[in-house]
Amino acid sequence: MLINKNFLQNISNNEFKKYNQLVWESSGESLLKYCFRKPNKVQSNKKYPLLLFLHGAGGRGSNNTDQLIDAGSLDAFQNQLIFSKHESYLLAPQVAEEKKWVNIPWETLEHKMPKISNSMAMTFEVLDNILKDSNYQIDINRIYIMGISMGGYGVWDAIQRKPKLFAAGVPICGGGDVSKSNLINHLPIWAWHGDRDEVINVKRTTSMVKALKSAGNDIKCSIVENRKHDVWIDVWNSKDLWNWLYSQSL
Repeated sequence: MLINKNFLQNISNNEFKKYNQLVWESSGESLLKYCFRKPNKVQSNKKYPLLLFLHGAGGRGSNNTDQLIDAGSLDAFQNQLIFSKHESYLLAPQVAEEKKWVNIPWETLEHKMPKISNSMAMTFEVLDNILKDSNYQIDINRIYIMGISMGGYGVWDAIQRKPKLFAAGVPICGGGDVSKSNLINHLPIWAWHGDRDEVINVKRTTSMVKALKSAGNDIKCSIVENRKHDVWIDVWNSKDLWNWLYSQSL
């Protein structure tokens, strides 16, 4: 079956129009652009989950668009019905060019948690502001975080800095500080990595999994055979992952 690329692009463009493109100015006069979307239907007497999505290096920039276009996350969220079936809010900030969620080299096989990056600090500011806003009906017991590649590092970093904030985390082909695994031994986590990843060594995930299991965490881990760096494709297509994620609560 042949699929017209322009047709697919039109689907993405129409989907993107449902997001609000916003800008956060921190007290330090730094700016963070982000996209935000509500569930398709919001009832006055209900609370709804929120997913914080951290993009990969290809989503960096200043257009407040590429964080959702890069790696196909925009269409994946729609295809997995997170705004209808799962009735979710979504927050997707964008890191500026040449910046990172976590200021460590991606080729290293281990790292100690560095000083929080400006991007991550501002993301926490935005999230905190949203959670305090009475215009939104967010269930504070169902805040989830997911990130790919550079954003996978961001997930590990965020949950170790804020271990009581999130109800579940999905780090995709990233890596974290093994020595801080005890901080998140209570947290539901489903980690993903391709066994042939040529960009971020699969050991970054397996070392975290090993440390967390030693700390008593019943972590889920999917090491996908014959998959390179684009393991997010498997995440986008896994209904089990999305159903698991939205079933978690503090």
